[in-house]
Amino acid sequence: MIENKKYINKYNFAFIDESTKKEIRRKLLKAVALPGHQVPYSSPEMPISRGWGTGGLHITLAIIGKEDIFKIIDQGSDASVNACNLREFIQLMTGVETTFDTAEATLVQTRHRITEEELTEKQIIVFQVPLPEPLRMVERYENKTLQMHAEADYSKMWVSLYESYVRYGAIMQGSGYPVMVNGRYIMSPSPIPRWDTPNLHQAKTLFLFGAGREKRLYAVPPYTDVEPLEFEDVNFEIEDFADAACYKTGFKKAFLDELYADDGSRKYVISDSNFLDKISENQETNQYNNQYIDQLEAYDLERG
Repeated sequence: MIENKKYINKYNFAFIDESTKKEIRRKLLKAVALPGHQVPYSSPEMPISRGWGTGGLHITLAIIGKEDIFKIIDQGSDASVNACNLREFIQLMTGVETTFDTAEATLVQTRHRITEEELTEKQIIVFQVPLPEPLRMVERYENKTLQMHAEADYSKMWVSLYESYVRYGAIMQGSGYPVMVNGRYIMSPSPIPRWDTPNLHQAKTLFLFGAGREKRLYAVPPYTDVEPLEFEDVNFEIEDFADAACYKTGFKKAFLDELYADDGSRKYVISDSNFLDKISENQETNQYNNQYIDQLEAYDLERG
């Protein structure tokens, strides 16, 4: 903590100057008032390169308080290089408590995943977003995408999804599947897997999205309708893990990462590292309790 205080005293709390924090918070309020709408902001320079999480970092540093408990994950992992570096930076600049436990955190920053544990009304999750414009795949010019959003003209997006289905028999977009927010704006949910997309709908927590390189912020407030784009006869589908299970726990009801061994064989493991730890711990506890109960029953039988 002595080393942390040295950094805290040298820099402004949470690194960013107060006027820039106020600007980001004002833009976030506008984003919350217009769910799914992209709001431009200043995107100040940070001690990391753009494209490595500056947008999420801007939001976190603008809203974090001294009493917050901070958690960060990178594609579900608490221990990746990106997560560890940003966690250390935020801890040094604020002195806040950090945690790996999803349930303990008040503020969660994430790259391309939503936690398997359901977040509560007292938590906020911040997304690092590389490409915030969902229409970029169908329209290259910014002035035209702005006009399309203003007029709610999403015909090109629907045509693109239809063409994908006609060509391949399925809508070939594995991550960042476009969603309709509050019945008004089409939004990119960041490159989260389709497995996480339903978790945005009517969620209890506040979702904040930051794209530092593109200088855009947007938000999904609690209890907001978020619906993946789908046709009447072609429904949205999540990843299918029906024939797979976590090789460590046997658990199936979670998003699984696919691992390949040297011999070419493959196995699966739960992507959310904290959720994996909790499942493993519960299984060990249950196994211990079952063994203890068996011992008591055997002791009772011996005593008649």
